[in-house]
Amino acid sequence: MTTATLPADTPAPGTDRTVVGENLSLPLFRTLSGVLAGHPYLKVVVDRAEDTWHLLDTAAHPFHVNYIATRILGIGLDTLDARLDAFNTSVYMDPDRRFLLGVLSLHSDEDTDGRERPFLVLETTEADTMHGALLEEFYTFARHRVDGRLPLLVKPANHGQEHELSTVSDIRVPRILSHELFGNRTRTPLNPGEATGRLRYFRTNEEYAAHAGKLGWSDIVAMPCLPDDVPRVAGFLNTAPITPLSHTNVLAAGWGIPNAIVRDLERIVEAGGLDGSWIRYRVQDDEITLVPLAEAPALDVPTWHQQRIRLETPLLEDVPALFLHRLRRADRDRYGTKAANLGELHHVLDSRTADLTAFHGQPRPPRQDLYGHLAARLGVPEGDTGALRQAAAAFAADHLAAPDGVALPFALQHRFLTSSPALQQVIGKLKLALELDALDVLDSLCLHLQHLIRHAPMPEEVTRQITQALPDDLSGGNRLVVRSSSNAEDLPGFSAAGIYDSLTTVRGAGELLDAVRQVWASLLSPRGVRLRHQAGISLDDTYMGVIIQRYVPADLGGVLVTCDPTRRADFRNVYVNCSPGSPEAVVDGTTLPLQYLYNTVEGGGRTVALGSSGEDLPATTRKRLADLALAGRLLQSHFSDTDVDQPLDIEWLMTDQGDFRLVQIRPYAL
Repeated sequence: MTTATLPADTPAPGTDRTVVGENLSLPLFRTLSGVLAGHPYLKVVVDRAEDTWHLLDTAAHPFHVNYIATRILGIGLDTLDARLDAFNTSVYMDPDRRFLLGVLSLHSDEDTDGRERPFLVLETTEADTMHGALLEEFYTFARHRVDGRLPLLVKPANHGQEHELSTVSDIRVPRILSHELFGNRTRTPLNPGEATGRLRYFRTNEEYAAHAGKLGWSDIVAMPCLPDDVPRVAGFLNTAPITPLSHTNVLAAGWGIPNAIVRDLERIVEAGGLDGSWIRYRVQDDEITLVPLAEAPALDVPTWHQQRIRLETPLLEDVPALFLHRLRRADRDRYGTKAANLGELHHVLDSRTADLTAFHGQPRPPRQDLYGHLAARLGVPEGDTGALRQAAAAFAADHLAAPDGVALPFALQHRFLTSSPALQQVIGKLKLALELDALDVLDSLCLHLQHLIRHAPMPEEVTRQITQALPDDLSGGNRLVVRSSSNAEDLPGFSAAGIYDSLTTVRGAGELLDAVRQVWASLLSPRGVRLRHQAGISLDDTYMGVIIQRYVPADLGGVLVTCDPTRRADFRNVYVNCSPGSPEAVVDGTTLPLQYLYNTVEGGGRTVALGSSGEDLPATTRKRLADLALAGRLLQSHFSDTDVDQPLDIEWLMTDQGDFRLVQIRPYAL
C-alpha cells in the first residue's frame, strides 16, 4: 500500500495541505485533521465520477460543500450561497449523487492485554439519506485506501441509515452505533461556562450531606450525581452520567454556571491534590479544563448576589378556580406561570390561529429563511405562506394535546394564609429574618412554617371553592395529579426547576386538600426561600397557584428542549429524553433516560444514549418522537415571545392510547 508521508517541515500558516487520490496513513491523518469533542477528525469527499477521493485539510476547508463547489466544480461562493439548499440536496439526498461526503474520526479502545488500540470511524452528516448500497460503497472505497492495520467502522448518522444498514451484513460493513461509541465517554460538556472557585469533591451523598450547609457561592461542587437541592454555587461537576435535561443541569443553565461530566475526576483530583484547592474550571462545546491556581484569587461578589429580580404584582382579588382551557398567558399574575402557559397551549391547539412558522422564517445565513424546508416537511407548496401557516397549526394540533384540569388562583392561598394568626405570626418572623439577613434562623422558621401550613385547618369557604370547582372526573376516588404553579418560576435569571412540589398519587377529597396545602407549603421551603432571597425576589410578592388534573397512565414520558443543550448554536436539532412512565423519572435523575436528537429542518433523528433501559425504542415509536420534536419546534414560534430563537422546555407523556400530552411548557434557560 502506498502512503503519503508527513512533510518534513511544518507548513506555513494558510498553506492548504489537502491531498487527492492518496491512501491514508495515520501520520497523514494527524497532519490534516482537526479536533472535535476531544477526537481528531478528517473530512473526506469521494468523487464517484472520477473514482478518487479528497482528504481535506481541516484548517483550510471547514465545509465539504464549499470545497466541492470551489475546488472541484469551479463555482464561486456567492453562487453557492444563492442556491445552497438545492446544492445540499444534490450531495446529501440524491440517491444517484456524484459525491459521497463524510468524516473519519480517530478513537481508541483497549485490547485484551490492556494496550491502546486506535480505530477509525466513518460517518456522514446527520441529514444525509444514503441508502444501504451507497453506505457500503462509501465504506468499501475508504477501506481500500486506509492503512489496513487500522480497523474501520461505519457509524450510521441517523435512524434512516440504521434501517438501511440493517439489510447489509456487518461483515461487509462493520459498524458502531452512536451510543456504543460515546456511551462511555470520559468527558461530556453539559452547560458551557467558566468559573474560578474552590473545588469541593464528595465521593458519596453522605459526604455531601455533612458539608452541604457550609457550601458558598465560590465553591465548585463535584460528586457522582448532584442532588436537586444543591445551593447556588460557582460550578457543577458530575462523575457519573446524567442527562442534559436533569433538574441540576436546568439549574446550571438558568444560573449560567459551568456543568460537565468528568468520569475520571477522582484520578485527576488525587494526582493533583485538587480537593479543596482553587481552580479555574471551563466547559466548552469541545473541551473541559480544570486548571489549578497557585493561590486563592481575589474574587468579586457575583452579579447574581447583587441582582434584584422584580416580579409582576400578583393579583389577589377573589377570582374563581377555572378550567385550564379558559386561561391565557396574561393570567399568570393570578394563577401562576405553569397554569397560564397550559391555558395558552389550549388556545393555540384549539383555535389553530397562531403563527407557528416564525422560527423557520428567521434568516439562517446564507439562507434567507427555512420556509422551504418546513413546506417540504408539511407537504405544502413552497412559497404559499398562508398555506404553510395553516399546515403548521394543523400539524401541532393533530400531534399534541393540552391537559385538562382546574387551576386554583393565588387568592385561595392568600385567604388560607391570612385565616390563621399563627401562620401570620411566623410569616412576620420570616420576613424580619430576611430583612436582617439573619440566615442562621432561616431554615428553622421555614420548616416550622411549612409544618403549620400542612396542618392548619382549611377555611370552609376555601374548601368549598376547591371542591365545587372540580368536575365529576376530578372528584370521587379518581387518582389525581396536583401540580405547583407559582409566579416565582420560569423567570429570566431565575430557574425554579425542582424547587416546588407536585404530587401524582392523590385520591379523594381529603387527600386533595392535604396535597393542595403541601404544594402551598413548598413555596416556603428553606431552599426556595434562600434562592429567591439571593435573587432579590421579595417574599411579599411570591404566591403559589395549584393545578389539579386527572392522572393519565403513560407508556412513555419525558422532556424535550427545542435546541441541542450541548451545542447552543445548532438551530436544527431538538433534544428529546424519555423513560417508561412519567416525565418525573427523567428530570429528577432517578433513572438515565433514552436520549435522542431530531433534526427539525431537513428531518431525521439519531439515538444519543440508551440510558438505563439498555435497548432502543421501536422504529415506529422513534418516528412518533420525530413528530413530537417538530411540533415542539413549531410551538417555539409562539411561546418564545419576541425572540423566536429562545428554546422551550416541554414536559410530555405518551398515553396508553398513543397520544402525546404536554404537561408543562416554559422557556429553556440559555
